[in-house]
Amino acid sequence: MRRLLLFLLPAALLGALLVAVQAPASATPPNIPSASTARTRLAELTVAAESHASSYDRSLFPHWITISGTCNTRETVLKRDGTNVSTDSSCYPTSGSWYSPYDGATWTSPADVDIDHMVPLAEAWASGAWAWTTAHRQDYANDLGSPQLWAVTDNVNQAKGDKDPAEWQPSRTAFRCTYARAWVQVKWSYDLTVDSAEKSALTSTLNGC
Repeated sequence: MRRLLLFLLPAALLGALLVAVQAPASATPPNIPSASTARTRLAELTVAAESHASSYDRSLFPHWITISGTCNTRETVLKRDGTNVSTDSSCYPTSGSWYSPYDGATWTSPADVDIDHMVPLAEAWASGAWAWTTAHRQDYANDLGSPQLWAVTDNVNQAKGDKDPAEWQPSRTAFRCTYARAWVQVKWSYDLTVDSAEKSALTSTLNGC
């Protein structure tokens, strides 16, 4: 499968990535394709109706896992995407600020920030992840090597829920192109399907980029 997994990186590259996590934040997850590349990759995705939704359970995607030292995936993303983030010995942020690209809000308390899966776990399940091993679903739920994990306003993440781009778009219209590009990249990387309404919404957004 085409996938960008932190856990498959050589040790040297893994170390470099973890150092990068400690560096000043860019507040942008990696490997977001250009609009033209996203359009090409969207065309390569299999169009199929979602299935197995009734058997979805969030526990089938183990997260958050330990990434380095005492830092789990959530804390690693908070450090990566925040500004001037300081942490305690348990890696919990004690100071910093976080800009949510979905709505343009900035927060100074990590309690106000959720780590969003760009392609939600339930959406992934219904798009093919139901057939994966638990280990592969764990990789997906904790993927730091693709534009899958985003630090965003908590209630905005809750409003998004498990919706795809045909059902929900960020309120900040300037971000919608990036959102579509990231969404397509995640689906393409993991060989997930798209339904017809989802593909239409993504096509419309990407054609306007």
